[in-house]
Amino acid sequence: MLKPSSTLFFIHTFGCQMNQADTGIVTSILQDAGFERCGDEAEAGIVLLNSCAVRENAVDRIGNFLQQLKGRKRRQKALVVGVLGCVPQFERESFFSANPFVDFIAGPDTYRALPSMLDAAMEGKRQSRLEYDHDETYAGIDPVREGRIGAFLPVMRGCNNHCAFCVVPVTRGRERSVPLRTVVDEVARLEASGFREVTLLGQNVNSYRDASGGEDFANLLNAVSQAAPGMRIRFTTSHPKDISEELVRIIAERPNLCNHIHLPVQSGSSRILGLMRRGHTREEYLRKIDMIRHHIPDAAITTDLIAGFCSESDEEHRQTLSLLETVRFDASFMFYYSVRPGTWADRNLADDVPEEVKKSRLQEIIELQNAISQERFREEVGRTVEVLAESESRRSASQLMGRTETNRAVVFDRGRFAPGDLVRVRISGASSATLVGVSVDEE
Repeated sequence: MLKPSSTLFFIHTFGCQMNQADTGIVTSILQDAGFERCGDEAEAGIVLLNSCAVRENAVDRIGNFLQQLKGRKRRQKALVVGVLGCVPQFERESFFSANPFVDFIAGPDTYRALPSMLDAAMEGKRQSRLEYDHDETYAGIDPVREGRIGAFLPVMRGCNNHCAFCVVPVTRGRERSVPLRTVVDEVARLEASGFREVTLLGQNVNSYRDASGGEDFANLLNAVSQAAPGMRIRFTTSHPKDISEELVRIIAERPNLCNHIHLPVQSGSSRILGLMRRGHTREEYLRKIDMIRHHIPDAAITTDLIAGFCSESDEEHRQTLSLLETVRFDASFMFYYSVRPGTWADRNLADDVPEEVKKSRLQEIIELQNAISQERFREEVGRTVEVLAESESRRSASQLMGRTETNRAVVFDRGRFAPGDLVRVRISGASSATLVGVSVDEE
């Protein structure tokens, strides 16, 4: 086996789309400094973990990777191991002491310092860079992106909401936005480079506010849609208290803005939402849903749900189930509550719902959501939809997988088509997660 090169790096990325976007930023910074990204970890002399701290299971996955790297580090003394992102930012110096074989840790606002940190690590110096920079948006850095179909583009970083269960304000800091002109120019450049779709990212993207002109996210979305009329444009994540009617009207009016809104609710109980410090009630959330469906009747709405939050009763759990039945989400990201150390809930609320009850409630939520998803997907059978082909199907190279503008996954026979093509597909079948169809042009 070849000896790993000290200038070759490999990145494991965990967590959300923002972390995926950050990996592109880190790659660009390191390549500009003379390092080279490789596709095989075994060849790399530098292994980086871009980490996520939002869920306990994500932190556990990173711990498992670190144990593997610990063994490799014993065998390869020159190997440089660095952990980036939310976990070290959240755990701070305790992370270093718990993982003495890690050479350096860097928070989300310190990636411009990575080349010098790597140089120091190669000289045997351990370093920690965890300071917040509330002006850092990485504007001016051209991220390294895979392929030419879809791109993630952060338009703001950080969050000011301080939900009781969430570590993001600690790991990502205060909100700050990329200038509107910078975003618009980048989207136009992506379209000119051949990208077919872009997803605008923010921990709470509805809070976007251009510092110079004061334009909000509705203004940004309108400007972006006009700057790149040939691209599909998505965005995530929205907060219910901030999504505006103006924004929804713009989505309805502009043909290249996708009719999919991810709107996390977390619970169907107003009391629990209050304990979660979400800033909205059940009734206010449902009014936002009615407003969205008034302007965009065929909108696909997805959400996040937490089962078994502090003091949640059986009746409050049933209120979450009834919310699912009322809204009929296309899909949900569903979890049972796990305490994140240092959050408001950790400091102020008792985690008093037994784990077996949390798991039982979560299973009920999953089963109901799967049934609703299947019903909603079956409603698509017989319709013709436009699909952006993204890749070969996992099951067969003779099929392609793509997504509708409502973000529904579709599998169809590839025929003469390739990833990146827009294909009209007549839907012939459905599961709770995937649509199956036939290209109209191939019939």
